Amino acid sequence: MKKSKLKMLCSTALVAALSMAAPLYGQAGNAEASDPKFDTLQSPVVGGNTERKSWKPKDWLEAEVKFKVEMPKTYRQSFVDSVTVKWYVAVKPEGSRDVYILEKEVEHVNVPVGEDVYSSVYLSPSAIKRISGSDRASKGVIEAIGGEVIVNGTTRESNKKRYFAYGEKVGWWTKTKASRLDRVPLLNKNETPFKFLWWDRYAEIKPERR
Repeated sequence: MKKSKLKMLCSTALVAALSMAAPLYGQAGNAEASDPKFDTLQSPVVGGNTERKSWKPKDWLEAEVKFKVEMPKTYRQSFVDSVTVKWYVAVKPEGSRDVYILEKEVEHVNVPVGEDVYSSVYLSPSAIKRISGSDRASKGVIEAIGGEVIVNGTTRESNKKRYFAYGEKVGWWTKTKASRLDRVPLLNKNETPFKFLWWDRYAEIKPERR
């Protein structure tokens, strides 16, 4: 058999194998999300010789959502490659007549199937003060919150339980005329001092490429 023909057959076999594997690892699934919860957290003291610094921990505001991924019976893996949680948070800065939208996408990897896990976003102490004029965090900082959970980059229109909301009805972020407020960022858990806390509670966040 000529080398060119053999090479062609090998390439065809490889493409066929990949096409069979792709549906397994990139297969669409359903997500069921709960209503988001809020908590006020102080900057953590992590031990060591940190007590030598004189400082008073400030408040952070955390919003988290519990979700569960369900896959078809034909899916034989206990994990999915990717789950993206899209967050939309409406805030009204002190002295402003307008409501603004903060947005954040958090991509999780190695997410277990059929198990409750959490995703979260945070407002830093400086963000809270910029919005409210106060160092104290409270739910009053937030006008509304919402989002959706997407499995393996695919959205199933029939999967309505993938949405979550607080303060307004699901889908409010698609109807609002509010402008984005990019200068006040939402942070994922890995971008905060809480990164190493409660590790097993939260879905693993995809590392940023350097």
